[in-house]
Amino acid sequence: MSTKRFATVAALALLVVTSGCLGVLTGEEALKLSSEPAAADATVAADAGYKTNGTQTLEVNRSFSVAGQERKVVASNHVTTYEKSLDLGLFGDVKLGVFSVISTPAVEVAGETLNPIGDYSNDQLVGLIQSRYQGLSDVEQVSSRNVQVLGETANVTKYSATARVKGQTLDVYVHVTKVRHNDDFIVALGLYPQQLGDEESNILELMRSVEHPAEAEG
Repeated sequence: MSTKRFATVAALALLVVTSGCLGVLTGEEALKLSSEPAAADATVAADAGYKTNGTQTLEVNRSFSVAGQERKVVASNHVTTYEKSLDLGLFGDVKLGVFSVISTPAVEVAGETLNPIGDYSNDQLVGLIQSRYQGLSDVEQVSSRNVQVLGETANVTKYSATARVKGQTLDVYVHVTKVRHNDDFIVALGLYPQQLGDEESNILELMRSVEHPAEAEG
């Protein structure tokens, strides 16, 4: 399983949904929306053994027909990914521990938030990931807890799942949370093998350390 692909798919899942909500807007000029990058604290990530793959800007262009007018919308989202190499014995040294922070613009018009991510539960968010990544299956909720993320109380849901790694199946845990901060929604995702249960504390600490806005990681 490619952790980079996992993070990219997670981000794209959000982008597809986000870009689909903007058709109510009208005007002649293209509407450009961009989130501020979000990232984990560099020291916390290093102490937990995670290295960043950098921040990607994922841009979606859509054209909509509203009241007989065509309107182009350009939405820029950001995803910062961290990976940890884990020794899984039979599987060898595998980059499977992953933590990703996704920022997506809230999109407010006349006081109304149009980005449906704001209404999505953690179950719906992990469902987006599963539906777009065939290597992740048998997702079931295990537990939930609250942690402080960006000064807000965020509900973190833990899921058990099965992933494909080098042609073999591996039981993993997935953690998902979401908060609204300033003009963006921030979604944080963590994934690691179930046999490394102590990794949960690292994922939660990374979530607590999220910064927004943050300088884009190189």
